[in-house]
Amino acid sequence: MGNGRHNDEGFTLLEMLVALAVFSLAALALVRLQGVTLRTAADLDSKALGQIVARNLMVDVQTDPLPPSVGEEAGDVDNGGRRWHWSRTVKPTDDRRLLQVDLTVDGQPGASPVVLSFVRTVE
Repeated sequence: MGNGRHNDEGFTLLEMLVALAVFSLAALALVRLQGVTLRTAADLDSKALGQIVARNLMVDVQTDPLPPSVGEEAGDVDNGGRRWHWSRTVKPTDDRRLLQVDLTVDGQPGASPVVLSFVRTVE
């Protein structure tokens, strides 16, 4: 009954090595993707909080009875458990009744700052 064929079942060592290599590449890609996702989520959280800080500063400028002085100004504010650095540039527009205010809020090194521009009346 020996026809010279072996009916071995299972995987060869080479097949196992190839399967492990493919699996490890896929697992490594998933780990890298998770790291990118965590960094992106943290950056979005920082950006959203920065926008809230910028809008709060805008409301302060809009509700102040005195208009801001033309030129540049900077400062720091605490919000959301962090310290935020802001800078503001105020310049006149073609209409003398309006001022353009450019506000930049920066919260942490490496993250892109939030920029907000709006118009305020002089009166």
